Amino acid sequence: MANMGVVIVIGAIITSMVVANFIYTQYTTNFIETTAGERVTVGPVEYTVSFEGTHEGSKEVVPENTFVMIGITAKNIGDEKTLFSGGQLYIVDEKEQKHEAVYGEFSSKDLLLEWIEPNKAVERTTQFDIPFDEEKQYKVIIRPQKDQSTVDTALICITNC
Repeated sequence: MANMGVVIVIGAIITSMVVANFIYTQYTTNFIETTAGERVTVGPVEYTVSFEGTHEGSKEVVPENTFVMIGITAKNIGDEKTLFSGGQLYIVDEKEQKHEAVYGEFSSKDLLLEWIEPNKAVERTTQFDIPFDEEKQYKVIIRPQKDQSTVDTALICITNC
């Protein structure tokens, strides 16, 4: 009888380890690293990011440092329309500090919030206000929207890769 209790306890431990490992792998972020100009898929959207340069803003919006502008082509490869917003985008400097996208009306292609229909693509730009150094490496992070049901996150090198 005592051996049966040990078997049950060991079985319960093994089962809980298998369940914990399954849950861990389902919710752990999967970073997909690439460089500017290459396609990367995050959830139902295929992205291509390019470094568009730097600028000093507009009359209405002036950066604290320098605006680093990126171009983004986002194609919905899923079956349902999906949301694309500037809140999904961050830039990371060499110190691993994240900076959020800055909204402004610098061109007709500036990204704020957009629904993308299935099999359609949009081309947008956005910028980040950072102390830019052309000698350093910068990466853009693209995170999925909550409703996109993926743990994938893109990490795209845009300068000095």
